[in-house]
Amino acid sequence: MVQSVEKSGRTIEEAVEEALGELGLTRDRVEIEVLEEPARGLLGIVGQRPARVRVTARAEEVDVAEKATEFLRGLLGHMGFVGVSVTAREGDGVLRLDVEGRELGSLIGRRGATLDAVQYLVNLVASRHARAGGRGAGEQEERLRIIVDAEGYREKRARSLERLARAVAERVRREGRQVALEPMNPMERRIIHLAVQDYEGVTSFSEGEEPYRRVVIAPEKL
Repeated sequence: MVQSVEKSGRTIEEAVEEALGELGLTRDRVEIEVLEEPARGLLGIVGQRPARVRVTARAEEVDVAEKATEFLRGLLGHMGFVGVSVTAREGDGVLRLDVEGRELGSLIGRRGATLDAVQYLVNLVASRHARAGGRGAGEQEERLRIIVDAEGYREKRARSLERLARAVAERVRREGRQVALEPMNPMERRIIHLAVQDYEGVTSFSEGEEPYRRVVIAPEKL
């Protein structure tokens, strides 16, 4: 489909109408740029030089949340999950897609690895739709973060990590030796760092390269 056309006419309005007819669009769906004003003759008669305009179709508005939810439902079907439901909840720049159903252990995977991979794909598709919708690389893509969860796994995992962080922080403070935890994704590492902040005399930092980057909990003064 042609996205932009240039047309001439006796008046600007006439040129615009001709362009709209070729594009098959209404005025509220285009951007209009006047390239040349019509020239008037000595007696004020229009027609010595026609008006010329460029009319460009606006990028369609894309509901990224809807596209992401639709993609996830399709992906789950291709993965062989039947009888599952996806509930979308959006707020504070985060879209949460909660998957409910039976036997979702394989969707979660070992320590959420499969769920993380699915979440990555959904975010990737959402970003592409945001760009296609003319939102640019910095607007909706950055504003809308998508979290995919299954049977409340993320919340359960967060509570488990908080307990781990507190236990290790107590041990580090008691023994005065640092402890390196297992590799975690950025979201899980952040949970650990926030939990350790509550302990005086103990600090935390990340080391290593993805996907083996891990949190180290250490005495504040070694």
